Amino acid sequence: MMSMDLTGRVAIVTGSGRGLGLAYAKALAAAGASVVVNDVDQAVVDAAVAEIPGSVGVAAAVGDTESAERLVAAAVEAFGRLDVLITNAGILRDRVLWKMTDDDFDAVVTVHLRGTFTCARAAAIRMREQGTGGRIVLIGSPAGQRGNFGQTNYAAAKAGIAAMARTWALELARSEITVNAVVPIAATEMTRTIPAFGPAIEEAERAGTPFPAWMRHDEGLGTVEDVTGLITFLASDASKGVTGQAIGIGGDKLALWSHPAEKSVLFKEGGWSAEAIAASWDFQPETYGIPAPKR
Repeated sequence: MMSMDLTGRVAIVTGSGRGLGLAYAKALAAAGASVVVNDVDQAVVDAAVAEIPGSVGVAAAVGDTESAERLVAAAVEAFGRLDVLITNAGILRDRVLWKMTDDDFDAVVTVHLRGTFTCARAAAIRMREQGTGGRIVLIGSPAGQRGNFGQTNYAAAKAGIAAMARTWALELARSEITVNAVVPIAATEMTRTIPAFGPAIEEAERAGTPFPAWMRHDEGLGTVEDVTGLITFLASDASKGVTGQAIGIGGDKLALWSHPAEKSVLFKEGGWSAEAIAASWDFQPETYGIPAPKR
């Protein structure tokens, strides 16, 4: 088995003051990487840095170019280089379509989609200048893969992130920079609000026992630490041949998501009128939405 030793590597993890991002940062540091921690709240950044020996922190709201360049500059100033970027920062503003405001939409797209773009661009520029390759890991979501009720803004941003991973994998291949999207499922503040999961999560945490098998195996939902192995793998030399992929992880489950592709195709000489489409329409529709828990 290949070593997951990241000694000498330098990583930025956006939105790493708490939750999944903090778990990612801790895992990378445990594997030997030097880490730049980021959160919008300075106190949260300071607390995270105190938990991760040798790390540095940058309090900044991800989204604009200035914040992205500050993060890269902090990595270079503190550690001399940049090898790994994990774009985890995100917010939620959930509302159904007819109640979602412009501000709800723009705030989520700015942090998730534009923030991923600006941070990846700044990181790619630095990595290409160094000439030693790199790893960019974009954090997606099941909502971006399948859609989710009340999450127009979030689902659209996460779907865009998966598309950017495929595009950047093409553009950065010659520079030996891999780009992948991770689709995590873990017990976070958001999943705790789901009625099917919340009570089981609380019961397991109260009793100090593992999550039940139906949740870890059937639903692929575990702790935030269950997701970190994939992050460490994608940051390592072991993943040098993996790029342009959307990879799901959670609980006991590891999955490779398919890319959008033509499922069924019909041809008609001379093209298709509306009437001809109606007469020939016999496609089996695709499912959509995140499936309800099996329990």
